[in-house]
Amino acid sequence: FFLHVCNNNRVKNTHTLFCSPLSHFIFERASMIMLRLAARSLSPRLGKASVISSTVRSLNIAARPSDLVGNTPLLDLNIILKNHGVDVDKTGTRLVGKLESLGPCSSVKDRLGRSMIDEAEKAGLITPGKTTLVEPTSGNTGIALAFIARERGYRCILTMPETMSVERRMMLLALGAEVVLTPKETAVPGALAKATEILDELGDNGFMLQQFENPANPKIHRETTGPEIWRDTDGEIDI
Repeated sequence: FFLHVCNNNRVKNTHTLFCSPLSHFIFERASMIMLRLAARSLSPRLGKASVISSTVRSLNIAARPSDLVGNTPLLDLNIILKNHGVDVDKTGTRLVGKLESLGPCSSVKDRLGRSMIDEAEKAGLITPGKTTLVEPTSGNTGIALAFIARERGYRCILTMPETMSVERRMMLLALGAEVVLTPKETAVPGALAKATEILDELGDNGFMLQQFENPANPKIHRETTGPEIWRDTDGEIDI
């Protein structure tokens, strides 16, 4: 069954099936077990020399959660074009979407959160257990920063307008961040002003990553997001 799903995108004219990583894994493990059972059943009759040898598979285990950021899959979205009257067969058009929602914190901001902290660490600007990260945020970037900060041992203080959803605040708190709300009337500039105030109070122990000005933000897309799309489409994309 898994072999059938993996090798066929379409089954008759019904639904499109995709082979998930789990399907690959199950099929691979099932195949290995079947080979070993076959070897055991044949070896008494054919001798020890006939035992089927299996290659050792290297483990694919991430060392830490942030290592799972990136390498998200592409999904064919031509159904959207067809629903809007586009003849994809005649035009040769293909629409695909990159599922950044499959990242650790379900957002493309996972990439830039890790990138900004990685670059600051490489430059010796921040130190786990000593530096407090302070950043104004309206949501997803803050979640990514809280996630990486929790993983690596940074205290993280995030300022945000009080209009942000309760669910978003709860997510940040669950990740170990400290959330400071600012008046809705001042919006994002108010959150930025509050973050600057906190940074001044912390002195040398505080650091603001400044997502809107940090070159590590676009850098990570040049180095990972773009190349991943190019790789997974064999370079057959419009630029």
